[in-house]
Amino acid sequence: MMNKPGLRHMKREATASALADAAFALALEKGPDGFVVEEIVQRAGYSRRTFANYYSCKEEAVAAAAVNFQGAEEVIEWIEALDKERSPLDSLYQVLKMQMTTEHFHKLRQLVSLSKQHPTLEPYILSALHGLQRSAQEMLTELSRGRHPEGYTHLLTGAVYGAILPLLDGSLNVRLPDHSTADTEDAVTFEQYLDTMFGYLRKGF
Repeated sequence: MMNKPGLRHMKREATASALADAAFALALEKGPDGFVVEEIVQRAGYSRRTFANYYSCKEEAVAAAAVNFQGAEEVIEWIEALDKERSPLDSLYQVLKMQMTTEHFHKLRQLVSLSKQHPTLEPYILSALHGLQRSAQEMLTELSRGRHPEGYTHLLTGAVYGAILPLLDGSLNVRLPDHSTADTEDAVTFEQYLDTMFGYLRKGF
């Protein structure tokens, strides 16, 4: 059974999120090269020493915004109450729909766009995106321990999150939650794309 995070852990998460959100906002306003760490800590209301306890540089803080999304606590509560007999594929489908909100998807696209303009950001953003995948994989492993072959959850989450990346860089013609119908009339919706992708996985394609 997964344990809910303690108060100290939640405070650490809140501090990390505040610093990441401040860094992300500054990156959008001034560009990743247009501000320094001191501006991050001033905006977030923490010290330079606190920043150093969480992030090695401003690029890492900017990228960390990828794992901050509204509704994260609801995802944790949903996992806590999850029927352990539910298939890993169905569990991952639901987690992904809860995780990829309109606001979060828009933020991820902005981060990917920033990484194209500023290559120094790219390794940190890729690492942050991998962190989302790793969290989902760990959740599935714990839920399905002993019921599936070793490595199954790694392959499953790798396939699903790998299929999400082309949506973030615009490689696929899919209408994301932050796009109007007029902008992408010929595109399938994000939900249709998810249903198609998971349909393939259920059929073993």
